Amino acid sequence: MLLMTIQTNLIINPKNFLISLINKKILVRLKWGIEYKGILVSFDDYINIRISNTEEWINGKEIGILGEIIIRCNNIQIIVESK
Repeated sequence: MLLMTIQTNLIINPKNFLISLINKKILVRLKWGIEYKGILVSFDDYINIRISNTEEWINGKEIGILGEIIIRCNNIQIIVESK
């Protein structure tokens, strides 16, 4: 599995990319459009990810604060660093 950065179209190793995002704010978009914003705590070899201080967003509107969550890898469409 390879990830492509949006800004540079550069193909990178997903493990190194995710390591660089540990303890940083990220945005995760699921396959059906729901987005989660929070701090990347950890991930495993399958790219299941654990996020803290998570906010749920649907259609650009914040739905609520969920705290700490785990997202299974097969549901993820994209992971990017958030500002």
